[in-house]
Amino acid sequence: MTLTQLEYVVAVNKHRHFGKAAKECHVTQPTLSMQLQKLEDELGVILFDRSKSPILPTSEGDKVVKQAQVVIKEFKRINTILEDSLGEISGKFRLAVIPTLAPYVIPLFAKKFADLYPKVELIIEEFKTEEIIELLDREEIDAGILVTPLNENSLIERVLFYEPFHLFVSRDHDLFKKKKVKESELSDESLWLLNEGHCFRAQVLKVCTMNFDGGNYKNLRFESGNLETLKNLVVQSSGYTLLPHLATLDLSSDRKKMLREFSRPVPTREVSIVYGRTFLKEKIIDALEEIIVSVLPKEINSLKGGDLSIVEFK
Repeated sequence: MTLTQLEYVVAVNKHRHFGKAAKECHVTQPTLSMQLQKLEDELGVILFDRSKSPILPTSEGDKVVKQAQVVIKEFKRINTILEDSLGEISGKFRLAVIPTLAPYVIPLFAKKFADLYPKVELIIEEFKTEEIIELLDREEIDAGILVTPLNENSLIERVLFYEPFHLFVSRDHDLFKKKKVKESELSDESLWLLNEGHCFRAQVLKVCTMNFDGGNYKNLRFESGNLETLKNLVVQSSGYTLLPHLATLDLSSDRKKMLREFSRPVPTREVSIVYGRTFLKEKIIDALEEIIVSVLPKEINSLKGGDLSIVEFK
């Protein structure tokens, strides 16, 4: 039994497909299949049911997969321990960011981090919250930047900042006439939303204390995966949407006139960097936290707890 064979086992379980697993492992499919066959012969069990589509682990194979994940994780820790002992911040680091944060947060810190820590290979990817939790559980990423609290005992959350919500309102909407808006004044009749799977959607619905059952028009319902699309819908069509603060910074001066603040306490989301409890790359986490906090707009850094109402999405 070799570490390479165990890596093939984990890859096949991840993709449920021999070809995709071979591509990830940078080998040919026949090579991967041959090594898995050798391992099965050595162990005396069938690890994957090849008659199924997608391929599924057998009951014995499932146990081997879980143990293989542990072995690979412990092996990778050797390099991390040695890097830490040298006192330098280096190594590969995979970071996932949710879609409603990625376009606004990543540009703030990515270049500065790369300049300050040239020995860190920082790989940033975009995933939804539930996907990030799963990737952290499988240790396929090192950390995630997302909205908390998650209420996951296996994860550690370091709060980075608290981001208030704003209303973005079309000029023909009743809310446009108000300077500040109470949550009780919101309705779903003209609300544009992100689609299912985005935690910001769940937060918006909590703020509005409603079940969404409509759209801006009786014969039109559109839900986007992109905040920029929602902005344009409000501008070009009608209605309103909610935006986190960082998503308002790049608005033109004319579009900023369409923003309306909430009455206090202001609905706000908590943003954290999240990682597993068995994690060792804390020096990189420390560096990321320090840089992200240092580049935040002053109005976010100066927020006071008494003015906020943290909106959870679970």
